[in-house]
Amino acid sequence: MQSKTTIPQVGEQVLFSGRRKVLKGMGASVALAALPMAVTRPASAAGRGLAFVSNEKGHTVTVLDINTLDVVKQIKTSRRPRGMVFNLAKTLLYVACGDEDVVDVIDAELLEVVDAIPTGPSPEVLEITPDERLMFIANEEDSSLWIIDLAEKVLLHEVPTGAEPEGVYITDDGKTLYLTSEVADMIHRIDVDQGIITANVIVGTRPRRIRMTPDKKELWVSAELSGEVYIIDVETFKVIDVMSFLPPGFRQVDVTPVGLVITADGKTAYVSLGRANHVAFVDVATREIFFYVLVGSRAWNVTLTADESTLFVANGLSDDVSVVDISSRKVTQSIPTGRIPYQVLLDE
Repeated sequence: MQSKTTIPQVGEQVLFSGRRKVLKGMGASVALAALPMAVTRPASAAGRGLAFVSNEKGHTVTVLDINTLDVVKQIKTSRRPRGMVFNLAKTLLYVACGDEDVVDVIDAELLEVVDAIPTGPSPEVLEITPDERLMFIANEEDSSLWIIDLAEKVLLHEVPTGAEPEGVYITDDGKTLYLTSEVADMIHRIDVDQGIITANVIVGTRPRRIRMTPDKKELWVSAELSGEVYIIDVETFKVIDVMSFLPPGFRQVDVTPVGLVITADGKTAYVSLGRANHVAFVDVATREIFFYVLVGSRAWNVTLTADESTLFVANGLSDDVSVVDISSRKVTQSIPTGRIPYQVLLDE
């Protein structure tokens, strides 16, 4: 286990039983061996017009009808659901549950938990490769990234990281992963096949989320406690620019950016500003902040609809989700969900 006071070295890794350890008997209620794989369900089942909201202190996932914005169901999960990711067909929803050290598996048609995957201590954010071969889990409390082979149901690598890893971004080819370390103020670049860190770069205080521009040239990283977004050149893996934010009526100390999303054309970024209760509209090319939208209290993660007309914002301290119309730059509705909403995922 990686010490919280130790900075991981480039090339450091932990391997299990010649690269593999079967994920059974690790304290989860159901072993990974029972996990229903995506290939067992038809891809045509996706596109149900639903939004899924993880509620960190409510221990639920709220299901919303995207068109009516009504609550369809409250799904009871393991304790402290946070990061979520769909499989490719959107038939399964994986939910990292930090207080029970599992990833719950929700059947997106039945709208109920059907399985659980064991993890390290306090999983927070997770991702899967585009081919669904691997799952990556940032384990907050033991400073590690788990790389799991989903088909063979084994742990391939435990990668030591800086303290409190969180944001996970996997490249389209599935070969490189970028990971934020909150306490180390660092971004790790990880070789997925080898399960090792190949480079580190220092950013602002408490980095949270990572997004890559569509041209694959820049990484944008939110730094919560320094109130900034750091822009990293992908090729050189060096910081090339830093943005700060200050919506009207707020002090700098209130600005705590977390969520990030970039439009498909690479022209606009939307950044949620945490306790500053706003979302910033940013011109990607010029780095100009051209608008602030007031949303709920502690705007956390942001999600954009496929047509990029609507933004969903999880507000952690007002226990609701703001729906922002992009064209009018206004909140059209606030939807109560559960205690401390963390993330919104859309099945359009």
